[in-house]
Amino acid sequence: MGAQSLSDEVQALERLDLEGLRAVWKRRYKVTPKLRSPELLRLALAWRMQAEAFGGLDAATRRRLRTRAAAGRSDHVSAGVIITKEWRGQTYEVMRNERGYQWNNQAFRSLSAVATAITGVKRNGPSFFGLREGEAV
Repeated sequence: MGAQSLSDEVQALERLDLEGLRAVWKRRYKVTPKLRSPELLRLALAWRMQAEAFGGLDAATRRRLRTRAAAGRSDHVSAGVIITKEWRGQTYEVMRNERGYQWNNQAFRSLSAVATAITGVKRNGPSFFGLREGEAV
């Protein structure tokens, strides 16, 4: 399959509703995932089609994802992301930048340092901001 025809197929997914997306998935891959969100199913389908055509994740990325999953970590935050936390009736917004985090016009090296500044006591930042499953405080 050429890059242009794949691009056309992926663009055609935009016009399909949930049932249409499920039909495409079933035709191509037999078993349809139990997603109810057309947007998620569309993204998953588009990714799978492109991964088949151009190759999926490289070995180093797969290894890194497996390691993070095994450790139960989902606390990586990319630069430019704004993390929001409501705590004791107030909303706090922290921005991730290239060197660390920015909150209240101050720079911090870690999310834990921000959490400590907000609460006044030493805290695990990823846990405090709810970036680790089941650990938000």
